[in-house]
Amino acid sequence: MSTLTEAPPPLTPAAPAKKPPRRRGRWTPYWLLLPGLLWLVVFFALPMIYQASTSVQTGSLEQGYKVTWHFATYWNALGDYWPQALRSVLYAAAATVLCLLLGYPLAYLIAFRAGRWRNLIMILVIAPFFTSFLIRTLAWKTILADGGPVVGALNTLHVLDVTDWLGWTAGDRVLATPLAVVCGLTYNFLPFMILPLYTSLERIDGRLHEAAGDLYAKPSTTFRKVTFPLSMPGVVSGTLLTFIPASGDYVNAELLGSTDTRMIGNVIQTQFLRVLDYPTAAALSFILMAAILLMVTFYIRRSGTEDLV
Repeated sequence: MSTLTEAPPPLTPAAPAKKPPRRRGRWTPYWLLLPGLLWLVVFFALPMIYQASTSVQTGSLEQGYKVTWHFATYWNALGDYWPQALRSVLYAAAATVLCLLLGYPLAYLIAFRAGRWRNLIMILVIAPFFTSFLIRTLAWKTILADGGPVVGALNTLHVLDVTDWLGWTAGDRVLATPLAVVCGLTYNFLPFMILPLYTSLERIDGRLHEAAGDLYAKPSTTFRKVTFPLSMPGVVSGTLLTFIPASGDYVNAELLGSTDTRMIGNVIQTQFLRVLDYPTAAALSFILMAAILLMVTFYIRRSGTEDLV
């Protein structure tokens, strides 16, 4: 008996192997970063390298400067101008503290109490930026002029007597004194304190305040235990944005101060543009930058906000 064999199934062609998807966009982020990187290289890295090279040069403007690795310029510059450097730190610290004392209540008001007036107050805070930094500083010369209403009010309240004893004013005048320089720094950099504080306070969940009230916490306790700790990132950011530019400022000391209130920025400007001692000016710039970097690093670590670095 013959057996019928089933015909084998027809062979189907093997499916072609799938190619892995092409990662077309993997270079896109780098191309987007390229303009910013070029900007930093051309306008930050290269000038820094040039300034570092200038700080170790010797010579004169007539004969030219050559790189001789003369690191003694740093020591000589620090020995000659340490009073101006210390004065810059003190003035910047005083202005930063005043900005924090003035800016925190205003930022708190905008974040929690302003209501429909929030946008208007924010515009008023930012409005000074629409005016030149130089014009705003010159305006303070008129505000603090001898015989003006501000000086008259301070004399009536006998405030100038106390500040004169502390060495911040000169008798019955405010101009050309440390107080005038600190006032100018405080006014010009106050928005840099208010904006980070407002951003940090505005992110705080209002239900946390309600929870503190439900637990019978007083408003002062709520602020001390809830609001202020949660706003510390804004406090740290605001103080840094105020202290760093204020310590290197020279416009306020030049227009509102005197020879006794010169800051390190005034010395660097003079060395660069008048004395034409480029190595000393470059060395002072790096000393100021290194000092600020050390102080900022220590401050951030002590405040417990290392994530801001």
